[in-house]
Amino acid sequence: MPAAEAPFLLACRREPVPHTPVWLMRQAGRFLPEYRAIRSRMSFLELCRNPDAAAEVTLQPVDILGVDAAILFADILLVLEPLGLGLSFSPGDGPSLAHPVRSPEQVKSLPRVDVADSLAYVFETVRRVRSGLAGRVPLIGFAGAPFTLASYAIEGGSSRNHERTKRFLLEHPAAWSDLMSRLVDVTADYLNAQVAAGAQAVQVFDSWVGHLAPADYSEAVLPHMRDLFARLDRSVPAIHFSTGTGGYLELVRDAGGDVVGVDWRVPLDDAWRRIGYDHAIQGNLDPVTLLGPREKVVERARQVLAAAGGRRGHVFNLGHGVLPETPVDNVRALVDAVHEWSVR
Repeated sequence: MPAAEAPFLLACRREPVPHTPVWLMRQAGRFLPEYRAIRSRMSFLELCRNPDAAAEVTLQPVDILGVDAAILFADILLVLEPLGLGLSFSPGDGPSLAHPVRSPEQVKSLPRVDVADSLAYVFETVRRVRSGLAGRVPLIGFAGAPFTLASYAIEGGSSRNHERTKRFLLEHPAAWSDLMSRLVDVTADYLNAQVAAGAQAVQVFDSWVGHLAPADYSEAVLPHMRDLFARLDRSVPAIHFSTGTGGYLELVRDAGGDVVGVDWRVPLDDAWRRIGYDHAIQGNLDPVTLLGPREKVVERARQVLAAAGGRRGHVFNLGHGVLPETPVDNVRALVDAVHEWSVR
């Protein structure tokens, strides 16, 4: 299939599709036995840095689930490693940064990053995945959004309330802006290099930005997001996904993505009305639904499709990532149901 005719890319461009395309965040992950088999032989970071293994993991959901797009296997925090923040992952504890950014002086001392050198293994994975896909479905590249990256950099890892991040934003506005600008630089370079290596769409993940009040988002985040999207290679679609932002979806739209990804906390029809039908939308089944009875999975999928109303520009996805304990058969049933019930 020529890439231009892939349902996922057609939907991103709001063009007619034969069926609603579906892919899932974290579709390459711990719920798949095939993924766990590979992880049993290497650590998470070793897997990310091994193009052969990362490519194999990226391809698994295409073969196993029948999704309409592959998403690169990597991690949003890989771009923080060449900044000298000491990235590591501990089983059960998640990511940790040994040298978090806690002062304006530390922001000024952050090195400039040459992504072609420091993240070359990611781009090699992109090339190998494109070869392995052989045109079956498109490949999505991705990166973390500047706010989410800044939050990890300042907190030193995961956080419940992001107190240090929000306090830094308020107490050191100039240093905050400098940090965000530096993260825009590396993120734009990183995503554009993925496109140059073969990614056919990109997604920007802003996992934690929903912890901000609308005024803080508008003042301290939105200008940097506009800068990021303005600097991306727009020969491919750009998806902007965030969680917890149902209160200010209009601001998220204004950042400049072609497709706005929404979580499960807002009805899809309401979200699309607020975003505007001149944008494509992605979402938004609650990931926990996949832990329930299969008939409920199919019923809720139909409800999301009904909310989309058959409009051009809907990419079916979850409202966040697939949970590790999700039954594989339920995911297959979801993909099949979306394809079956959305045939044009």
